[in-house]
Parts: sequence; C-alpha cells; structure tokens
Amino acid sequence: MMDNDEFRRQGHAIVEWIARYFQDVEQYPVRSRVKPGEVKDALPALPPTGSEPFDLFMQDFDRIIMPGITHWQSPNFFAYFPANSSPPSVLAEMLTAALGAQCMLWETSPAAAELEERMMEWLRLMTGLPEGFEGVIQDSASSATLAALITAREKATGFRSNSEGLNDAGRLRVYSSTQTHSSVEKGVGVAGFGRNNLVKVVVRDDFSMDTDALERAIITDRDAGYIPCCVIATLGTTGTTAIDPLRAVGEICRKYGLWMHVDAALGGTALLLPEMRWMADGIEYADSLVFNPHKWMFTNFDCSAYFVRDAATLIRTFEILPEYLKTRTRGKVNDYRDWGIPLGRRFRALKLWAVIRSYGIEGLRGAIREHIRIARMLAGLIEAEKHFELMAPVPLNAVCFRYRPEGMGDDEANMLNEKINHALNDTGRIYLTHTKVDGRYVLRMVTAQTNVTEAHVIKAWDMIRECASALTAQDGTVNID
Repeated sequence: MMDNDEFRRQGHAIVEWIARYFQDVEQYPVRSRVKPGEVKDALPALPPTGSEPFDLFMQDFDRIIMPGITHWQSPNFFAYFPANSSPPSVLAEMLTAALGAQCMLWETSPAAAELEERMMEWLRLMTGLPEGFEGVIQDSASSATLAALITAREKATGFRSNSEGLNDAGRLRVYSSTQTHSSVEKGVGVAGFGRNNLVKVVVRDDFSMDTDALERAIITDRDAGYIPCCVIATLGTTGTTAIDPLRAVGEICRKYGLWMHVDAALGGTALLLPEMRWMADGIEYADSLVFNPHKWMFTNFDCSAYFVRDAATLIRTFEILPEYLKTRTRGKVNDYRDWGIPLGRRFRALKLWAVIRSYGIEGLRGAIREHIRIARMLAGLIEAEKHFELMAPVPLNAVCFRYRPEGMGDDEANMLNEKINHALNDTGRIYLTHTKVDGRYVLRMVTAQTNVTEAHVIKAWDMIRECASALTAQDGTVNID
C-alpha cells in the first residue's frame, strides 16, 4: 500500500516524467510499431497476489506500454483530427483525479456544477453563439449528437417514445450529408430510428450539403408517409472539413418543423476567430450544437461542449427522479445528470478553466489562427508542385491531396498514394491518414497539433515529396524532381 510520503515521492517523479515527455515527444516514433498481441504477450497472465512497488510499475510502463503508444501529442502527428493536450490541462486533470468527485448533482459537488455552468457561458461568448444557448459538458461529440437525436425524437413524438416506445411513432427520418461523421449513423441506430431511416443527402462540389436536395428529400419522405424529424449539419466534416450552409439548412428546418443539430466537433473551435464566424451564419436556427475543446482547444480528452436553445426540452427528455436522487435544491440549480445520457459525470470543467485562463482568449486565437495559416501555406505548396493536386478546399486545418503523375489513371494513382501513405507512416517520423474523395484515395494532413510549427509541416512535405519520388522511380513512372 502506498502511504502519503511514498505518494509524494512518486508524484514528483511522475511530474518529472511528464515534463521530459513533453520535451522529448518528437524523439518517439509517432505511430506505434508494435505488432498485434505484442503488448498483451508482455503482460503476466495472472495478477499479482501481493503488493508490488510502484517503481516496478513505472519500469514496466516504460518497457511495455510506451512502445505501444501512438504519440498524439507529437508535432509530427498529422493524422485524423487532433486530441490536443497542454500543460495546464494536464495539471488540472491531476487535480480532478485527486478529488475523485462524481458530479451528477449540484449537491455532490456544488463547485463542479457551477464552474461547468460558467465555463459554458464563457465558451458561448468566446464563439459568438446566440445568447439564449445553454450548455453542458459531455464526454464526446458522439454522445452529444446522440442526445440531440433522442431529444429530437421526443419532441417529434410529443415525449411519448421514452415511455411507450416507437411502435406507434411512425417512421421518423433523419437527414445528413454523405460527408457526415459515422457517429450520426451509429446514433440513429442507437436512438431507435433505424439506420435505414438516415437519409444521406448529396453534396456540392465543395463537399457541403446540397440544400436543394435536402428539401426535395424531406418533401418526398413527407408525401410517402414518413415523419421528417431532424437534420444534422456539419461545420468541418471529418473527411475534408467541409462547411454546411447553416442558414439554408436552418430555413428548411424551420419551414418543415425539423430539429436542427450542428456537429461542429472540430470546426467550432475556429469560431473563436471573428474572421471565421462566416461559418456560423444562420446559427440562430439551430436547436443544438456540439464542439470539442478536446480536439483543437488544447484541453485533453474528454471535454465536449454541447449547447441547446431550449434546455427544458433536453431536461424533459432525460430526467428521471428515483428517491435516492431527490434533493432540496432541485429546480434551483443545474443538476447536469438530467442533461444527457450518463448519471455519473467527471469534473471536466476544471481543466477547461485552467486552459482558458492560461492561454487567454488572444492566446487561443493566436494558436488556432496559426494552424489555419500553416494549412493554407501547405495547400499553396501542393498546388505549386507538379504531379501533386489538391483534392478539396481548405477552410480549416485539414489538407487533402494526392500524388498523380501525368497520364496516370485513378486506379493506379489510388494504389500509389496508398503505398506512399504506408511508407511514410512506417518511418515513424510522421503520421498521416487518408480519406476517399469521389472514389479517389487521398492523403489527408491535419496541421492542428498543439505545438506544430511551419517547420514541422515543411519537413513533412519534403518527406512526402521524397517518398513519392522514390516510389515512382522504383516503378519506372516519373521522378518529381
């Protein structure tokens, strides 16, 4: 058992380990190189019967666990979307772990509830969202979107489906673009709509939702006896960071009485920049919106900000009051266990408070603005390079491109770009992912890791060019130099 003196000694050692990790993270292979089963095979099949020293735990952490970690905090991590951290966020997370508070009710930790309320007010002001929006911190955009879908379902059924099921509700329909995140399809299934009732609307040339097609789909469904229920619009789609036109979507939702949910999981952070608020034109039509400070606002996972225009509808959807949860303060305070699916809740607001105070609004804006500038700089390099082509607009921090030597067909280019992607990632020096754009295999590079600089991106771009040159030379195709 660890006494307080030993805890103090080990705690100091772990802070030193974390500081060294932040300092040296670029030295690690960005993507883990272990083979499937390798970490598990290094772990004992049976737990220890007696106490073991924590020093031994840390030795095994370095020996077994670290080789199996993909380093999301490396500035050479250009894959997926970021899961950014920062020193103030980590320190606040340590305090959260020490307190071990379960923040389901105001009474179970008044400070946690009231800090969360204030932090959501800060975020609303910082992003320019409508004054009437109220917010709650969820664990992920997937959970927030599921909460939006269930709330939309309850509103459409007069709050009967929670108690009576969906048997008599009719066939409710949900609409999103073909570029919408997979969590929407999962949420539609979990919420009981049935995945076949998710209507995927075609997109325009910039990969944003075609709102004319959306309206036609709603009219067609309504005439066929379906019940149009909810539209999911996106600010920053996962594949290409496309921006759906909120005003046009909102006007259609208002016209036909549909719930409008905005998935701004990545793009919402960019609303801190006044020059990026064009994306939110029409946000006053939205019934709900989610964005993730744990993606691009330097607050470590998990911390997802979910806003609603009518909190009473959200609460009515999720509230349940067994005897053991009744309190004298009910109705006077926010009991956030009624604002989503889980009963148990972590004290996530503390790390958000630490990050906002440590960076300040201008510090956050500066970092986000720089990430966008670097992405556009990279896009310019790609456009200027023979045999490379940009495959989507670059409104935020993701750059989609491919290498296609002159005269090469799409099938051959697909295979070549997949080879380039794997070859680069296998070096351990950078990490990219891919997407498919109109059936074409596309390299996807995100310039949004907390500490990424222009120098990191230029170094990665040089590696990409060299790799493409080497592979095409081997195939006898073309050399980009």
